[in-house]
Amino acid sequence: MDTPAPTLGFGHFLSQSDAVGQTLLALLLLMSAASWVIIVAKALSHHLRQRRARGFLNHFWNASTLDEVRHELQTHGAGDPFSHLSAHALHAQAHHARHGAAKLSEAGTASEFITRTIKKVLDEETTRLEAGLTTLATVGATAPFVGLFGTVWGVYHALLAIGLSGAGTLDKVAGPVGEALIMTGLGLAVAIPAVVAYNAFTRSNRVLTGRLDAFAFELHSFLTMGEAPGAQTQAPAPVRQLKPAA
Repeated sequence: MDTPAPTLGFGHFLSQSDAVGQTLLALLLLMSAASWVIIVAKALSHHLRQRRARGFLNHFWNASTLDEVRHELQTHGAGDPFSHLSAHALHAQAHHARHGAAKLSEAGTASEFITRTIKKVLDEETTRLEAGLTTLATVGATAPFVGLFGTVWGVYHALLAIGLSGAGTLDKVAGPVGEALIMTGLGLAVAIPAVVAYNAFTRSNRVLTGRLDAFAFELHSFLTMGEAPGAQTQAPAPVRQLKPAA
């Protein structure tokens, strides 16, 4: 009576794996969990940031004076990059007007001090937006190789076992080798979402950074000149002035 052949599949592969194969599998699962946590967290934060930014910008561009913007920030706080930038710029203007250049960090004119403050906030926001992207890039770049290493290791042990058994027929070789390819598939399954999310977040951050740079230019003009850039060339229609608070 023939001995029934063992059922091949992922469960059989796990039962036949040694410490190295199980460690590689655990590493892939850890990388997958880390990447999905980052993807979900950044997607939620991006949605909230977009919604809050729309609300603040709508209030900002409909405000008649910068005092209204300051009151809005004091009431609701800064919950997005645009309000965060505005809050720091308005504070820098008021601080320099009140105390002048009392320290080296405040040296220069009010315009120069506001410019340095805006650049600092832009750097902080860029760093915050890029948080977690390094992990996604690392997972996307290394997960396929971790899976490939697991496949090579599994094929090696499968061939050793086949050689010791003396059964070199195709049906005896194809099963164990096919099981070893599971690790390559797992590596790709881990890497693909990470790469797609990395590209999506990178593009979104690039668009947001461009909008933030343009807003920073407008905000600096309001704080230093009291009007929008190019307002002197817009004639003959009158231009509403935005005057900084005293």
